[in-house]
Amino acid sequence: MDFQLKYLTSDIKLSSFDDKLFKTEVVFDHHMLVWFISGETRIIQADSSYTFKAGDIFLIPRNQLATIINYPKDGLPHKSVVMHLSIDRLREYYSHLDVLSTKVSAPRIVHFKDHPLLKSCLASLVPYFDMEEEVFPEEIAQLKITEAISILRSIDKDIDHLLGNFEEPHKISLSDFMEKNFMFNMPLESFSYLTGRSLTTFKRDFHKAFKMTPQRWLTKKRLELAHYHLTEKKRKPVEVYLETGFENLSHFSYVFKKHFGITPSALIEQST
Repeated sequence: MDFQLKYLTSDIKLSSFDDKLFKTEVVFDHHMLVWFISGETRIIQADSSYTFKAGDIFLIPRNQLATIINYPKDGLPHKSVVMHLSIDRLREYYSHLDVLSTKVSAPRIVHFKDHPLLKSCLASLVPYFDMEEEVFPEEIAQLKITEAISILRSIDKDIDHLLGNFEEPHKISLSDFMEKNFMFNMPLESFSYLTGRSLTTFKRDFHKAFKMTPQRWLTKKRLELAHYHLTEKKRKPVEVYLETGFENLSHFSYVFKKHFGITPSALIEQST
């Protein structure tokens, strides 16, 4: 994979890659403001999915599990400018404002299409990525991030409830959370953090709820979901494995046959 990642600062980066696709499963520590220059991205969350194309601008909330699949398109690489809106910067920004923020129970990705103000702000960063052996001034980075936050507040009257909320995940129902998010192939540490538990407490509570280890339960649930997509939705194995928590097609086929006694391809032939 021809992948390039260039940082102006720790909070502003340009990513570009030319491979067929790139998949990652993440839970971001910071809100992510993204502008696509070229390519296409599919983002899958527990109860929703999104497809973004060249020109789209969107905000991914922090502490939300997501599968992200990036594709080059129309002969162009997948290329994007990404700005982290860190909690520290947002605290500093909101410290000067009298804003009452209410907690958003299930934050969703916010799509701004190709809003001209946001596009202008993010596009102005692109020339700096071409500078050779020059340090991007921190004061300019601060100004650009402040500009982006100010624009977001001017075009979305509800954005303060998202950006101005600094709470960390609290203890929630482990079984409800896992039933909604099992398809994300994340470390157990991420699941424990998002359910408001230490790793030790998470494993203990998990066994109480499901009577088996997390690894065994996760594999079983992902295979059952894959089986449903193959038989009921008539989807192809190459479409299914990425969205059900498996890293590559060959491993998916191996564990699927081990569990169901038949390969995904043979199952499709059998059901047609």
